[in-house]
Amino acid sequence: MGQDIKNWNVEDEAFWNSTGKRIATRNLWISIPSLLCGFAVWLYWGIITVQMLNLGFPFEKAELFTLSAVAGLTGATLRIPSTFFIRIAGGRNTIFFTTALLIIPAAGTGYFLQNPDTPLWVFQILAFLSGIGGGNFASSMSNISFFFPKKVQGYALGMNAGLGNFGVTTMQVVIPLVMTFGLFGGESATLQQTSGTLIGKIPAGTETYIQNAGYVWLLALIPLAFAGWLGMNNIRDEHVSPDIPGPFGSFGVISFMLLIGFLTAGIGLWLMLPTDVGGSGWDISKWLVLPFVIALTVGLLKLIPGEVGNNLTRQYRIFGNKHTWAMTVIYTMTFGSFIGYSAALALTIKVVFGYQHLMVDGVMTHSTANPAGPSALMFAWMGPFIGALIRPIGGMMADKLGGARVTQWISIVMVISALGVAYFIQQAYASAAPEQYFWPFLGLFLILFAATGIGNGSTFRTIAVAFDKEQAGPVLGWTSAVAAYGAFIIPKVFGEQMDAGTPEYALYGFAIFYAVCIAINWWFYLRPNAYIRNP
Repeated sequence: MGQDIKNWNVEDEAFWNSTGKRIATRNLWISIPSLLCGFAVWLYWGIITVQMLNLGFPFEKAELFTLSAVAGLTGATLRIPSTFFIRIAGGRNTIFFTTALLIIPAAGTGYFLQNPDTPLWVFQILAFLSGIGGGNFASSMSNISFFFPKKVQGYALGMNAGLGNFGVTTMQVVIPLVMTFGLFGGESATLQQTSGTLIGKIPAGTETYIQNAGYVWLLALIPLAFAGWLGMNNIRDEHVSPDIPGPFGSFGVISFMLLIGFLTAGIGLWLMLPTDVGGSGWDISKWLVLPFVIALTVGLLKLIPGEVGNNLTRQYRIFGNKHTWAMTVIYTMTFGSFIGYSAALALTIKVVFGYQHLMVDGVMTHSTANPAGPSALMFAWMGPFIGALIRPIGGMMADKLGGARVTQWISIVMVISALGVAYFIQQAYASAAPEQYFWPFLGLFLILFAATGIGNGSTFRTIAVAFDKEQAGPVLGWTSAVAAYGAFIIPKVFGEQMDAGTPEYALYGFAIFYAVCIAINWWFYLRPNAYIRNP
């Protein structure tokens, strides 16, 4: 335990059965809860902002949407350097250090939520730092890919990602519950609007402890950091991590590469955000800024001198492989949708169904509380729960039927579901009684989440088969990095379209993108004479 490993050959059946399976399984079961906490800290702003609204924090709805967007963009950008951590710093060093770093935003969030007069920029900084949890997915998936043979890659990666993604659901269930009592002490705050938990509504006037939303994750992060250090391994083989420095040297390299990601994410946010929330006010299109941020991050990382730069040059060979780009688009459809909808669903339910939409003097208004509206915190956990739970099943289906075939089926389901959600959200946003459209909206959204989960598992299988062992890990990290921008784009697009009074347009756009992915998947992997047949 905790030792560096050499001569790791899990494709050798005898080695796998005698030695490899036991070590790989131990690393997987430490990786999963560490990744779960990473997702929880990264995406808890979707729940925290709902409760800030219920408690009367002095921020506009659009300002609260920016906190999820800030965390989303930063977490996605940090996945780019995280993609390359394993070969440069080793799996054990990386998972221990990045898990320990999450203690900073979790503790800071708990501390500053105790004061409703805390300025918005403080919460933006905390959302910025919580992006570390989003970045951890790329390094975690890359690491686990090296521990398992190709025959069970769909299962292993599906388990790591699927149960790791339970951090979204776990957060959406745990945070509302722990806010109902003084688990960590401190002053309580009084609900000004009805809130809720998994088990029911909580009326206005109830005392709540919103600081527990941050503090509660320390109960898991601290022991998980120790578990990662004591129980995980660095693989020191040529195709994994041949020349990693000692632990402190590895931590230094990781920190420097994360700082590059923070820098480029900060530049991107400044270019896009309005002046009243700390941006430049230039209102540059996100469709221009995001490619710029990605390219700038990749370029700056390449400028790192010495062995790190040489190592990155070798890993950057993935960009010359056409399958890297095809799988980046397809994985963005599945994981990008999952993570984006997870970040946006709670606040979307609150805004669309928690308010009556009334015509006043010829103008549609959306500011009157709807007493019959559903509690966002009671239902928002369901979609991420289903999407995460079903992901390993998607991996196992792909192991038996082929990844591209499963991906094609679920892509069609995603198009139909997105169009259905668009219809019902349009009806609700134009109604004085939007709650009558909630159940079909929720049902179709749950189908959409299930499809993203199955697709996440099937795309892992495709990547494991389409790439050799050395490239598969970096490709998993890279595709997850680009796809993670869904955590920024989807809440941003929902917020913009709600402000415009046309939230259905967001779903129409997503459905068109899914149709494009169907064509790409067919061309690369399913047509006659495809580049690789149904990997």
